[in-house]
Amino acid sequence: MNHIYPSLYQVNTRTWLTQLSAGLGTRARLDDIPDEALDEFAAMGFDWIWFLSVWQTGEIGKRISREHPDFQTEFKETLPDLSMDDIGGSGFAIAGYQVHEDLGGPESLARLRSRLKQRGLKLMLDFVPNHMGPDHPWVQEHPDYLIPGTEDLLKAQPQNYTRLRSGEKESIFAFGRDPYFFGWPDTVQLDFSNPEVGKAMLAELINIANQCDGVRCDMAMLLLPEVFKGTWGRDMQPFWPVAIPAVHEQFPAFLFMAEVYWEMEWALQQEGFDYTYDKRLYDRLLEGEATPVREHFYAGLNYQDKLVRFLENHDEKRVATAFEEPKHKAAAVLTFLSPGLRLFYQGQFEGRRKKVSPHLVRGPQEEPDLGIKNFYDQLLDLLKKPIFKTGNWQLLDTVSAWYGNESFNAFVAFGWESGANDRVLVVVNFASHASQCFVRLPFSALPGNSVVFKDLLGAASYERQGEGLAVTGLFLDMEAWGYHVFEVSYK
Repeated sequence: MNHIYPSLYQVNTRTWLTQLSAGLGTRARLDDIPDEALDEFAAMGFDWIWFLSVWQTGEIGKRISREHPDFQTEFKETLPDLSMDDIGGSGFAIAGYQVHEDLGGPESLARLRSRLKQRGLKLMLDFVPNHMGPDHPWVQEHPDYLIPGTEDLLKAQPQNYTRLRSGEKESIFAFGRDPYFFGWPDTVQLDFSNPEVGKAMLAELINIANQCDGVRCDMAMLLLPEVFKGTWGRDMQPFWPVAIPAVHEQFPAFLFMAEVYWEMEWALQQEGFDYTYDKRLYDRLLEGEATPVREHFYAGLNYQDKLVRFLENHDEKRVATAFEEPKHKAAAVLTFLSPGLRLFYQGQFEGRRKKVSPHLVRGPQEEPDLGIKNFYDQLLDLLKKPIFKTGNWQLLDTVSAWYGNESFNAFVAFGWESGANDRVLVVVNFASHASQCFVRLPFSALPGNSVVFKDLLGAASYERQGEGLAVTGLFLDMEAWGYHVFEVSYK
């Protein structure tokens, strides 16, 4: 089986351009992103760059972002010196799938894509299939594309419905929403029970596919027919199994990545997605118990190979605040040295601690955490090795180091192999206490060889006789949240 495990870097486009603007003395656009930054992305080993929030937004969406009281609390926690100019409106309240005029328009995106391609990098953008911004032309031109409301619904559920002018009159529409939460007040919900909506959104996808190499599909599970009916009480025809092949007819290599929750990852993989978010691994790592983390890796590679492994993105807390530093590093080793697509977010490598809302166009100034930066520099260098991009991975067993010692359950261990001579052993003590175990090794030809274990993320180096390793495995005594990434060689 051929495995390809790419790496993706998510850029907060608008905050980055605001930062660049300060140095330029004028509003920065996509053309102002320096070639040196793109060179650095390539040098760091990334395959994909995801530019968040490049599409056109509107004045109504911006006004809602600036006036909604619940938003203000979050914004001021991020930016104590918040001004109205810092609030650009959510990048997910899309008024049209054309590059925002403030970012330079479609031509500047085309030039950015070309510059990325010259460096072997692919461009990912957003697709928000469930809803749109209140400024979208369809509110005026195709109100039948939207879920309608009534005066009674607006009165009973003001958190889920809104009144907007549509054509010559005011109408009531549903906010876009997740069925478990109140609606997003700067959006309106698309009605996929109307077949014309599916056709129109497919046309939007084709338009997007002309401009980039792949999309991250926001809340993709909301378009599963059973989810849509459970939310709105309306039947819809399947969208993804029609739309994805239709895009691939024109753009065979176009990539689909799904934001997905509620244990629906496998369902969306079957709908045609190349990759699906692995929020369950993130949650289990956050909880800090090794057994559910280890059990998460029991799944077959036909599933795991299509998972998106991450520790932060624009929706989650900054990992530097969600995890204490030793646990953060241990979780990163497990997350990014497992199979799947590896997703990193701008600011993660520097240990940034303040989450930036997609409504904001400016981020806070924060000093980098040099310890975290050094760790990620080493980890990214590791991920450039072919064994971690195309090698064969497996979960390994650990056993008790002596009778009655249950701390072996704190370990999670992987083996990587590529060809006859490339082997790596990854071992993490994912616990807040020291632990001991024997790791069962999967590597052939252990007997008759002296085996050298050299840590690629630390100073440890061991030499052991293969006969003993073949019988008992490798003994390890590791500190809390400790990790080793051993290059394994014979001599």
